[in-house]
Amino acid sequence: MPVPLRPLILIAVLALAALLPQAASASSSQTVAFEAPKDLLNPSTRLGAMDEIGSFGVHALRVVLYWHDVAPRADSSSKPDFDTTDPANYDWSRYDPVLDEARARGWSVLLTISGPVPKWATESRRDTVTRPDPSEFAQFVTAVGRHYADRVGVWSIWNEPNQPQFLKPQYDSRHRPVSPGLYRLLYRAALKGLTAAGVEDPTVLMGETSPVGTGKVVAPLTFLRGALCLSSKYKLRKGCGTLPTAGYAHHAYTRKQGPTYVPPGPNNVTIGVLSRLTRALDRAKRAHAVAHTLPIYLTEFGIQSRPDPFAGVSYQRQAEYRAISERIAYDNRRVKWFSQYLLRDDDPVKGVSKLQRYSGFESGLRTAGGKAKPALAAFRLTLAARTRGSKASLWGIVRPATGPTTATIQYRNAAKGAFRDLTTVSTNALGVFTATVGYRKGRQFRLEWTPSGGKTMNGGPIRAYR
Repeated sequence: MPVPLRPLILIAVLALAALLPQAASASSSQTVAFEAPKDLLNPSTRLGAMDEIGSFGVHALRVVLYWHDVAPRADSSSKPDFDTTDPANYDWSRYDPVLDEARARGWSVLLTISGPVPKWATESRRDTVTRPDPSEFAQFVTAVGRHYADRVGVWSIWNEPNQPQFLKPQYDSRHRPVSPGLYRLLYRAALKGLTAAGVEDPTVLMGETSPVGTGKVVAPLTFLRGALCLSSKYKLRKGCGTLPTAGYAHHAYTRKQGPTYVPPGPNNVTIGVLSRLTRALDRAKRAHAVAHTLPIYLTEFGIQSRPDPFAGVSYQRQAEYRAISERIAYDNRRVKWFSQYLLRDDDPVKGVSKLQRYSGFESGLRTAGGKAKPALAAFRLTLAARTRGSKASLWGIVRPATGPTTATIQYRNAAKGAFRDLTTVSTNALGVFTATVGYRKGRQFRLEWTPSGGKTMNGGPIRAYR
């Protein structure tokens, strides 16, 4: 997860009046996934969390496997004497139950193999993130591949390698990016490791970058160019070859202003400016840095809510912003994977200031204590409304649906009060629909759906955005 981003302000809201239905027009078949380490790695909450995730209609997980968590004597500067390619020499006990349960349910798993690393696997052996040894990493990935080959569909290499808490150094003394070059070596080492493990034709992603650069964090497109051995003008450097990869993974978190926020600096990529990333990848292809047009995997995304005083928005804003963001991702045909980060918020830190208390992530669909936020109902029945002149364009997903279905759009003319039926919409096989309606200022929408032989469900109230 990235370092929390600073707030600014919000977007305006409007809504509708009369209805003009429109056929559903799904633009992609992207996978919707979930990442919930707090719940899935805890034996007491694992099965309940997977049942709830499955009830949303989500059957894919992202799991981040930290090398340091499974290696023997990980905090020692002296490497123990063991066969680093043998899975039997690692402790997989935190991760096996999650991947085993996913396999039992027939779910897809994207496994991100990442640092922090054992202290003995770094160049200086003084910490767990500075200059990890690519040779040691290749041997570790060999063990991972041998252990999990039958439980992983997509492999991804390193979580947020443009962040110093996962890989150092980010810059040299002259403030030139260093982490992209380190990452390229680690990525190539991982490919060797999977080959040595006998994993046949693996789908391997590069990137997993966080969205915004700072004086300590390398901006994602700067990182991309460096990892692909490209100049600032996207020219392949002499002596560099094409890097084999199946796609680019990115964490397109936005700021508090919402999904349509445009970050300053051309090398930053939040959800509202995904075109920056697609253009960069296309230029990389033309330079022969990659072999084909790369799809984008948004492997980590969420909207933080209160009580976070730093990056959190209101509960209703969280539900609205998340739906708008998913619509942006769905409308981009290059996006192949969209993952919700957190089922429950991170636990607050006790005995510290309010700013430090919520230094984790509050992007869950439930509070840290388990209470459902409006975002939970809105995730199950997603609806986003966008004003266009005198109309509002609606887009939504009946997420639990297993095929084409019908749902009801409801409305109310104020922030409170009962909802009334507006129209019925038909979805495609993915549960997706679109509709165009007139708008009236102050009106709110909600999606209602009744599964065959089941109980009627309602999504959260949402407002329109420009």
